[in-house]
Amino acid sequence: MRIALAADHGGYQLKEELKKHLAATGMQFLDFGTDTEASCDYPDYGKLAARAVAEADADFGVVICKSGVGMSIVANKVKGVRCGTCHTTTDAELARRHNHANVLSLAANKVSPQLAAQILNAFVTTEPEGGRHKRRVDKITRLEL
Repeated sequence: MRIALAADHGGYQLKEELKKHLAATGMQFLDFGTDTEASCDYPDYGKLAARAVAEADADFGVVICKSGVGMSIVANKVKGVRCGTCHTTTDAELARRHNHANVLSLAANKVSPQLAAQILNAFVTTEPEGGRHKRRVDKITRLEL
């Protein structure tokens, strides 16, 4: 499994902690930056991780900023990406199960590194459900330009 990671300056520290978790669990990752806590523009990094998922260079993406909202908006602009901001493992499970999300957005000011690792684990191990959920996801996909 390969995870595309990206963060702005507000999410940099959490991204670095998640890299340690991924390495410890044997998951591969692609780090699209940023590489410092210097102020930067989150769209520059979020789009790279989202494109990696959309182009099948990564199985999942994780984008991080202070609130998780900005990075989620960026990721959702990329065709083929369904990104949800998750604050709990239940959020992550539902994002995968019901919305077939393939990119996880995390709020660095709301989740600890330990919780972020748990959320990520729940996200990547939960399978999408079919039935009414697939029908709804298909409707979302038809909205893409």
